Amino acid sequence: MLLVTGGAGFIGSNVVANLNDRGRTDIAISDRLESGSKWRNLQKRQLADVVAPIDLEKWLAGRKLDAVIHLGAISDTTATDGDLVIATNFGLSLRLLDWCTASRTPFLYASSAATYGDGAAGFSDDCSLAALKRLRPMNLYGFSKHLFDLAVVDRFSKGHKLPPQWAGLKFFNVFGPNEYHKGAMMSVLAKVFDEAKRGRPVQLFKSYREGVGDGEQRRDFIYVKDAVGVVDWLLETPAVCGIYNVGSGTARSFREMMVAMFEALGRAPNIDYVEMPPAIQASYQYFTQAPVENLRRAGYAGQFAPLEQSVRDYVTNYLDAGDRYR
Repeated sequence: MLLVTGGAGFIGSNVVANLNDRGRTDIAISDRLESGSKWRNLQKRQLADVVAPIDLEKWLAGRKLDAVIHLGAISDTTATDGDLVIATNFGLSLRLLDWCTASRTPFLYASSAATYGDGAAGFSDDCSLAALKRLRPMNLYGFSKHLFDLAVVDRFSKGHKLPPQWAGLKFFNVFGPNEYHKGAMMSVLAKVFDEAKRGRPVQLFKSYREGVGDGEQRRDFIYVKDAVGVVDWLLETPAVCGIYNVGSGTARSFREMMVAMFEALGRAPNIDYVEMPPAIQASYQYFTQAPVENLRRAGYAGQFAPLEQSVRDYVTNYLDAGDRYR
């Protein structure tokens, strides 16, 4: 049996979909469904168990699992309850790490590109303790993920026991089906699609940096199906340990993403550029790009689809379809 924490969430439900597609139904998830539409992320899936996070540690007692895929977290980058975020993203992660170490269970977990902060120290996934200590996350979410990366690597550097496989995944700007419950944390594409479909202009921020045009701020966008492909590979390659960037390796602009969306709809681009709120102008990030050489050196040979191809699949098969869920 496999355990996927956060299994009803965006990336988690796509991991479950891939596992089901490969014939695995012995999957337990741990997540909060609450009263919204998050459950719809799992409406096409087959599961062996659903465990409330509060009951997880009791559920794990005496159990044997093939692997733990730990994706559950408070992922809102605007979260301000420090005690809750640290308890959820750091404390629970440590306890799962301890359980996987004691039970000799492979442990894959979600780190985040948010650990890189403003990018001033670069985006290298060098997972030495010295390299990690140079990073300065800009928000509470990134800080909580960074703390856990440090804790894992500190144990490794000191020769302490760890699970037989341990791997952290620094996800960059993941987008795709089943992100709809995320509200303000959805991708820009998911946020603006309905307006574009209605024939209204979509809005992107103006640029306040010399040499960068309006809407030309760049991110490393990676389609969720490609991100999940890395998780699948790690499950099949238990000798690989470390912390790895999960991005396409290529920075693309928000304008390019919107143009690709309009092309998928068969329409001419209709984009308005609006003022960026003054409160975020000074700290706004203009560029992210994931070096993926370490992942390639570890043996990952999967391809990352070009942005236009990914956007076309997302629009045609999900956003513009009768059923948006994977």
